[in-house]
Amino acid sequence: MTTRGKKKTPATTKAHDPEPWRGLTNVTLAPSFNAAAVIAEYGKPFGEQDVYLLAESLRESNQKIADGDMKRVEAMLIDQAHALQSMFMNFSRRALNQQYQSNLESFFKMALKAQNQCRMTLETLATIKNPPIVYAKQANVTTGPQQVNNGIPGPHAGQNQNRANELLELKDGERLDTGTASAASGTDKALATLDEINRPQEYRREG
Repeated sequence: MTTRGKKKTPATTKAHDPEPWRGLTNVTLAPSFNAAAVIAEYGKPFGEQDVYLLAESLRESNQKIADGDMKRVEAMLIDQAHALQSMFMNFSRRALNQQYQSNLESFFKMALKAQNQCRMTLETLATIKNPPIVYAKQANVTTGPQQVNNGIPGPHAGQNQNRANELLELKDGERLDTGTASAASGTDKALATLDEINRPQEYRREG
């Protein structure tokens, strides 16, 4: 006798305790184990591989890179460049043995792609060995409609200084002292220097 209306509980939800699955989840998501699984498949020409040993070796390599040791990365890039060079030579030689134009073009295209990848790999290695120098200019950040000029003064720099001097003249007691007396202007005789007889009593010389 069967009971209708009951749903089967999925096998993955039978266990409410996640601990038995935590280890498998961590292994599945770990980058070192992901890479080790792929390397194990492509490394079969060298024999059957142990994924866990591969992952352990990858973790050690990752730690060296984190500590600043880039020797393995540099060795990997130069070795890849050599491998790509071999692919370029292989496709180039095979292209010469083709009787049909379509096959000839296909092998030449693959040869040139391998050559281009070899060039890009060597450029990456050169960048790691000799990082480019970045020259950063000073960034002036303001919170309002302000302008900050560094280096060469703007075309109105002199006018701004004259304006500042004029504002200073308007304040009593803050006149600019040029150090020497200025000659009276010839266009306005009223501003001519007063003679001694017209000066106030306290300014007359005692004789």
